Amino acid sequence: MISVLDLWVPIVLSAVAVFFVSFVIHMVLTYHRSNYVGLADEASFRQSVGALNIPPGDYMVPHCANPKEMASEAFQKKLLEGPVMSMTVLPNAAFAMGKSLGQWFVYSLLVGFFCAYVAVIAIEPGASYLSVMRLVGVVAFLGYGFAFIQDSIWWNRKWSTTFKFLFDALVYALLTGGFFGWLWP
Repeated sequence: MISVLDLWVPIVLSAVAVFFVSFVIHMVLTYHRSNYVGLADEASFRQSVGALNIPPGDYMVPHCANPKEMASEAFQKKLLEGPVMSMTVLPNAAFAMGKSLGQWFVYSLLVGFFCAYVAVIAIEPGASYLSVMRLVGVVAFLGYGFAFIQDSIWWNRKWSTTFKFLFDALVYALLTGGFFGWLWP
């Protein structure tokens, strides 16, 4: 019987590999640069919105408190007049990449842990590389990619952006599955 603790090496190595490959994807390759575009008159927007001193958080404009209000004529008018947006307001500060990178690495370890958990339940010791790689790869793909689909469904994120993140998830999944298949007891 294999335990999750027996798989600490592929968990850590796959997290390290995903961490470095994600660096290459986001800092060297250019296909994510079109995920966000600037506003036509960013200066005016920043001046107008900045004066409101909106605290960090997630917001909807227009906002309604309940489904009854959403059905009201006044709210429907706001939707037609616009603007309609969901937005995340960040603190006024330089990006804290160290914190985000640390969280990303911990997340990659967590994906690896759950891949290991599913694998020890489903796969016997001595299984073939391909058997391990396929199962772990699918679990890793779900962990790294499927949440992005919800953003396109519910928040209107461009599908092209979601497909780019799903491609990244596929690369991370292949790496994770590869390490587990290679180091499977």
